[in-house]
Amino acid sequence: MTVIGLVILARVLGLFQGLEWKTLDSFLRLRPAESQDERLLIVGIDEADIQRTGTYPIPDEKLAALLQTLSQSDPQAIGIDIFRDLPVEPGHETLVATLAGLPNVFGIEKIMGAPVGPPPSLPPERIGFIDFPLDQDGFVRRAYLGTLPPVDHPDPDRFRFSLALKLAEGYLAEAGLPLENGVQNPANMRFGDTELFQFQPSSGGYVGTQSAGVQVLINPRSGKSPFEIVSMTDVLEGRVDTDSIRDRIVLIGITSLSAKDLVNSAAVNTDNPGLFYGVEMQAHIISQVLSAALNQRPMLGVWGDTWEHLWIAFWGTVGILLVRYISRPAGYMLWVGLGGLTLAGASLALLWLGGWWIPVVPTLLVFAVNGGVLPGFYLYDQTLRSRIDERQRVIERTYDAIHNGPLQTLALLLKQKDTLEPSVSAQLTSLNRELREVYTRLQQESLPQEEQLQLGGQRVIDLRHPLHEVLYEVYTETLRRDFPGFGSLKFQVVTFEPLQVEGLSADERRSLCRFLEEALCNVGKHAIEAKRLTVQCLATDTENLICVKDNGTPHPSDSAQANPARGGRGTQQAEALALRLHGTFQRACGEAGTACELRWPLRVPKGWWRR
Repeated sequence: MTVIGLVILARVLGLFQGLEWKTLDSFLRLRPAESQDERLLIVGIDEADIQRTGTYPIPDEKLAALLQTLSQSDPQAIGIDIFRDLPVEPGHETLVATLAGLPNVFGIEKIMGAPVGPPPSLPPERIGFIDFPLDQDGFVRRAYLGTLPPVDHPDPDRFRFSLALKLAEGYLAEAGLPLENGVQNPANMRFGDTELFQFQPSSGGYVGTQSAGVQVLINPRSGKSPFEIVSMTDVLEGRVDTDSIRDRIVLIGITSLSAKDLVNSAAVNTDNPGLFYGVEMQAHIISQVLSAALNQRPMLGVWGDTWEHLWIAFWGTVGILLVRYISRPAGYMLWVGLGGLTLAGASLALLWLGGWWIPVVPTLLVFAVNGGVLPGFYLYDQTLRSRIDERQRVIERTYDAIHNGPLQTLALLLKQKDTLEPSVSAQLTSLNRELREVYTRLQQESLPQEEQLQLGGQRVIDLRHPLHEVLYEVYTETLRRDFPGFGSLKFQVVTFEPLQVEGLSADERRSLCRFLEEALCNVGKHAIEAKRLTVQCLATDTENLICVKDNGTPHPSDSAQANPARGGRGTQQAEALALRLHGTFQRACGEAGTACELRWPLRVPKGWWRR
């Protein structure tokens, strides 16, 4: 439940806002293609039109000719999505006269930022603004239907309507659906029974967003060709069928990349990803309003905060229940995958069929963490505990065997220590103490993440220190032990240089220390009259090396006790360590002495087989 609470808190703080915007864009693009909206026609002034005209902006004369040609086919309304606050000669007087004679033609203005005025010859009721509220990433996902200009605008007190709403309002009024105040909220706009719910500061994935004026979320028409688009030249030369214009809303705008009349939007598949002609965005908003009022196509809506939080909590709980009731890993992963697909599919279906934008990113996150990540930690913890318990049981059984066997024999010998030589008695007492300390030492070293090494007595070495320093401590501590072979040493040649230890685990570092300890103990116990001891711990160009050499004579009884096929226990441990490190171990005995060498590559290969 902590994860659920943290995810909800993160969403309230807006940490998922950008991801939720991108998810909305992706889901809108994934919807099946809709049929072309035959109530609209876009007349695009493309690059070929500009090149043919020979100048940009398009002169008033050319624009007037375009309006006159379109009006002959009786369009319902014409929206000019081109600024005409200043004359563009030649033909300005012709354009003024044309606008005066066509009452169904609407012009534009810009009221946000650096304002741009409307065509001076048009009355205010035939003017609509074309500003969009931008999200923090610079993309357009909302539309103004109406708003007051900023306070620094020349006329800040007059409420203005957008071009899209002006054109949609005229079309719907002819259909008997005038613009009215909302029923559920008087501040909403309404056409008949269709109420356009306003965007709020925390609608959907938004958090604390500016919501001045009347804003709605844009629900663009899906598909590669949602509207019929023709060029200005096609219209002027009569290549556009009259039926494509009659009774339609006609939008005139720039469809040339060089003119840069573009907005950023990733919600629609376009030839230029992320870029959208401004006139096309106006068409999408008009189509959205018309389709909602006439065809019951859903506007984009959101749930209340409480329902969104309950949705997140529900899927977080589903993830927890999967962990509780499904124990088999294969079945568990299958259900987690199906759950994630169900969640994503349900979110897409709600958006496509009902226009509902519900939380996707936080819901998937809480489901994945509760249903996937946390069980992984839980499984790791259970496995670790199981391994610790198994180690403890092995230690218990091993020590019980020592306690019930050799220690009992040793106890009987200690009862007779008064009859033994003092040196033998002292060694037996020391042996008894060391054997009894084995249990405590092994228990400590078996703990997880335990990066310590306990040598004879109470000396504890921190394995996190540089390995060559740790090995030197092992060397000095071991040579303090009371072994006969150490007493005859006259010369000690030691080299402890930094080793390449990348990739070594704490267990492997501990085993290297035990190898050095065992090799030195063999010198102390088995070498006869050794005068020189050579110890090397260093890294060459290609490998690490730990080498212990003495010039003593091996004790014949010790050699006889070793298994000729497998060697003693120390040899077996050294060979196993060399195998783990992908290295080699060699032990050579002769009249010149004994040498033990462990070599392993500088970089230890990693793989699933290593523990």
